[in-house]
Amino acid sequence: MLKKSPGNLGGRGRQYSYKERKKIIELIDVAVASGTRLKAAAEIIGLSSRTIIRWRKDNGGHDQRKGPLSEPPNKLDSQERQAIISVANCPEYRDMSPNQIVPKLADNGIYLASESTFYRILKEQKMVNHRLDSKSSTKRYRPEE
Repeated sequence: MLKKSPGNLGGRGRQYSYKERKKIIELIDVAVASGTRLKAAAEIIGLSSRTIIRWRKDNGGHDQRKGPLSEPPNKLDSQERQAIISVANCPEYRDMSPNQIVPKLADNGIYLASESTFYRILKEQKMVNHRLDSKSSTKRYRPEE
C-alpha cells in the first residue's frame, strides 16, 4: 500500500519502488475499468498518463537511477558534526533552536553550518526536541460549554 497521502503523491522526479509502481498500476486499472479516463486517474495520483503507459509497457519496471556517484566536496566531516552537536548541547545554547543558535554564533564571528544543516544533524542524532531539563509545553484546550 502507498504510504504517502494524496496531497504528497507523485510529483516530478519522485522515485517509486517496484511494489509501489505495481500498486499504482493496479489502482489505475481499477479506476479505468470503472469508467475513469486514464489522464484523470493519473492526475489524481500526481503522475502523467504517459508515465503510467510507460510503466505498463515495462510491467512496472525498475527505476534505473543510481543517484550521485561521489560525495559532495563540502560534506561535513565527523569533527565538524561533533562540533555542531557540542554547541547545541552547551549550557549557553541548549535551550535554543538552530534558527536562534546560528545567528548568535554569527554575531560572535563563528560559522559552523547553516540552520538547515544544524537541523539535519540534530535530527540524525534524535535531538530535535525539547533539550532543557524542564517539561516541554503542552497544548491546552478550552472546555466546551
